[in-house]
Amino acid sequence: MAELDLNLLYVLVALDERRSVSGAARKLHRSQPGVSVALGRLRDFFGDPLFVRSGNGMQPTPRATTLIESARAVLARIGSDIVAEPQFDPSRSSRAVTLVLSDVGEVVLLPTLIKRLRELMPDAMVRSVTLPPTEVALQLESGEVDLAIGYFPDLKKYSFYQQALYTDTFASLIRSDHRMQADKLSIREYLQLEHAVVRAESRTEEVIESYLARRKIRRQVVLSTPHFASAPIIVAQSDLIVTIPEPLARYFSSVAAGVRVVQLPFDPPRIAIKQFWHRKFHHDARSRWLRALVCELFQEQP
Repeated sequence: MAELDLNLLYVLVALDERRSVSGAARKLHRSQPGVSVALGRLRDFFGDPLFVRSGNGMQPTPRATTLIESARAVLARIGSDIVAEPQFDPSRSSRAVTLVLSDVGEVVLLPTLIKRLRELMPDAMVRSVTLPPTEVALQLESGEVDLAIGYFPDLKKYSFYQQALYTDTFASLIRSDHRMQADKLSIREYLQLEHAVVRAESRTEEVIESYLARRKIRRQVVLSTPHFASAPIIVAQSDLIVTIPEPLARYFSSVAAGVRVVQLPFDPPRIAIKQFWHRKFHHDARSRWLRALVCELFQEQP
């Protein structure tokens, strides 16, 4: 079997369709001598003339007739299963979509994303997971996770692709009836206040802390928590201020009683929110479809 060149099957089928060497050569865009050589190889391999000359051109032998039927089936299977571009139909997929999202991502992205996925993939469950940075890389590589969306500074190795979607910045939350009533704090007021910080696995706090350290701005941190969800409750019942991604701050101020947004006394840093995927799945039809959907929903226009 290893001695049979599958390209010879195309010659066999073309000869059957055109019943001449010259006709088969034109169909295959090959030279006539090349097709003659291929026919000779077929005859040697199968030990049969396969095609014999008659008044109406070349006629297949019984052995050739049997081979041609099988060759057509093999070539059709190769064309549909191996050569053809894989297609993905979201409406027929029941495989769960698994995303790594931070608290911020769930608030800002997930409502819009799940609404669209339910429309396009009604049989597929959506899973949002939070993982340590090293686990994110491993699960993207294994395919347990489809995409990581957010701020993932560790996913910069050659094994991962990334696509920028939009940028976030920071704002602060304080109690609505706090003694400081300005919409934007002065640097003196900002430093006078006691601060809560959120050090979540999303690591966005690292961005603002690094920014402040470079400018030698030192806050009075009296509380550190890994959870964004508790921040507005704590702030509403204390004199503390918390600095978090601006979309989350605005969301909390709209749904949580007793807190309001204040602007920072400096131009805050910006965070690039991106989607990440492993290079193994770069050409995968399902992954490409999912990435295109995320891009369509969230990518800022340049």
